[in-house]
Amino acid sequence: MAANVTPLRKVQPRATAPEPPALPEPLWREVVGSRLRRLRRERGERLAETAARAGISPQYLSEIERGRKEPSSEMIAAVTGAFGLTLIDLTRLVTEDLRRDTVQPRQQFHGSGPVALLTLAA
Repeated sequence: MAANVTPLRKVQPRATAPEPPALPEPLWREVVGSRLRRLRRERGERLAETAARAGISPQYLSEIERGRKEPSSEMIAAVTGAFGLTLIDLTRLVTEDLRRDTVQPRQQFHGSGPVALLTLAA
């Protein structure tokens, strides 16, 4: 006859070390903006100079470079044209940045509204 044994304490399964959370991938607008800023600085230009050649305001170019605005393809073409580049050239450079992982992941969330609140809560 088998004895009915009750353990004194519950045996917990062995805990494994939690995996660190994956860093979010940068947004396309952030990578494009970062590359455009780098191109402008490599040429030693001010925002106003590049923006004037592209036909946009310096404020808008600044927001593009900081990844705050989602520029249209026409805007991106205007800025790359101001550098004497094509969209293919910019795409190649951005792809290289992503492959080299030289772009910093998003450090801070700047959203607002109900979707932003849900994102922050997750």
